[in-house]
Amino acid sequence: MVRLSILVSLAVLLVPASALAAPVTVQIVGADGRPLAGAIVTVTMPNTPAPVPHGSYAVGQRNIQFDPQVLIVPVGATVRFPNFDKVRHHVYSFSKPKKFELKLFGQDESRSVVFDKPGAVTLGCNIHDAMNGVVYVTNSPYTAQTDANGRVHMNVAAGTGRITVWHPSIRSAGNQLEQAVTIGGAGLSTSLHLRR
Repeated sequence: MVRLSILVSLAVLLVPASALAAPVTVQIVGADGRPLAGAIVTVTMPNTPAPVPHGSYAVGQRNIQFDPQVLIVPVGATVRFPNFDKVRHHVYSFSKPKKFELKLFGQDESRSVVFDKPGAVTLGCNIHDAMNGVVYVTNSPYTAQTDANGRVHMNVAAGTGRITVWHPSIRSAGNQLEQAVTIGGAGLSTSLHLRR
């Protein structure tokens, strides 16, 4: 009986943290009272390891636009900037988390940047002023972009932490707001309303 008890205890310890996570739904409502699509919601919980970059990350230049317009990556990610347009681009950012400049490069050429600090990195093209995009760099495994209904759904470890909401229309330092949050074992469903 003691042996069975030890095996069960070991099995519980080996269950990944994501399996012990609770469902969380957050809806962001803009100052106009409508759901805010495209906001980035991050839940930060203590003692949660930062995500490790894996796979490939890219922001292409296609039809004189950044594609995707918003990309969420973990701290330390290398992002490629391939040019699919017939014209040359000059991609840059003056954002505090990552300042860089990728001078003129043409069709089927690519450049890469390592994003080593968390935060929103606004992208521009020195030749095409209407081009804009964002690489959002996060050190939390719980980061997602709101859908057309202003909602994100994620599984988050229970406990007390913080919700951070970023969107270019938020009029505060860094275009973001923070709020304390407690997530119980049954999860959380909440709405955050932005003020004018």
